[in-house]
Amino acid sequence: MNGKVVVITGASSGIGRALAVEYARRGASLSLAARRIHLLNELRDMLPDTDILTIQTDVTIETSCKNLINSTVQHFGRIDILINNAGLSMRALFDDIELTAFKQVIDVNFYGTVYCTKYALPHLINSSGSLVGIISVAGHIGLPGRSAYSASKFAVRGFLDTIRLENLYTGLHVLVAAPGFTASEIRKSALKADGTPQGDTPRKENKMMSSSACANLIANAIEKRKRSLVLTFVEGKLMVFLGKFFPVLADLLTYKHMAKEHDSPLSKEKMF
Repeated sequence: MNGKVVVITGASSGIGRALAVEYARRGASLSLAARRIHLLNELRDMLPDTDILTIQTDVTIETSCKNLINSTVQHFGRIDILINNAGLSMRALFDDIELTAFKQVIDVNFYGTVYCTKYALPHLINSSGSLVGIISVAGHIGLPGRSAYSASKFAVRGFLDTIRLENLYTGLHVLVAAPGFTASEIRKSALKADGTPQGDTPRKENKMMSSSACANLIANAIEKRKRSLVLTFVEGKLMVFLGKFFPVLADLLTYKHMAKEHDSPLSKEKMF
C-alpha cells in the first residue's frame, strides 16, 4: 500500500477507526473523515509514522463530502480507495418512529455514500482504484425494528452494484462489504423512535467480532478485488443463504433473534 491513498468516512470510531489503523499498518496514506474532528486528530497522533489528513465531514451535506474529496486530492494528488463507512442505526418499529429520524438514517447511510462516491469516482477511475461500501447483513435481510437501517443498506447495495456495472470496462473495482454484528459504537448512537440516541447497546458487544478483525478481512477483500463480502457465519453467511433459498424460515429465525435483544420493541409472545 506504499504510495496509495485511502479515504475512510466515519473514521472516528468502530470499524472506520479500525480500518484506519489497519491501512496505516499496511503503509497507506490516509484521509480520515468524521464529524468528531478531535477523535480523528487523536487517532492521527497515535499513528505518527503515517501521512494522515483529517477532515471534519458531515456526510449528510453534499458540499461537505465534496470538500473531503477535493481536499484529499489537493493534499495527496490522488485517491486509490474510498471506503464509505459512516453509518447510523436505529431501533424502533416503523409504526412508532418519527419520519425525521427515519430520514436522518437514510441521509447518513445512503446519501453519504452517494455524495462521496459522486466526487471521488473520477479519481478512482483514474487510479483503477476501489470503491467500497460498508453495509450490513441488514442490507441482505430486512431486520425488524430497524426499517430505516435496512432500507438504507439495501439501497447502498443496489447503488454500488449499479456503479460496478456502469464501470465494467473502466478498471474500477467495487466491493460491497456486509459485516455481521460487530463490536462498535453504532448501537449506542442508534436512534430511538423519537430520534434521540438510545445511549446504550442492547447486545453483548464482547461476544461479537472485533472491529479490528473485521477491518483486516475487509482490507484483504479490497486487496483481492472481491465484489462482495459477508462476514460471520451464523448471523452473516448462513442468514443470507437462508434468505435466498428458505425465506420463510429466515423470517422466523430473524424475528426470534432480534426479539431476544434487551428491551426489544418486538413482541416476544409471538416467538415460536
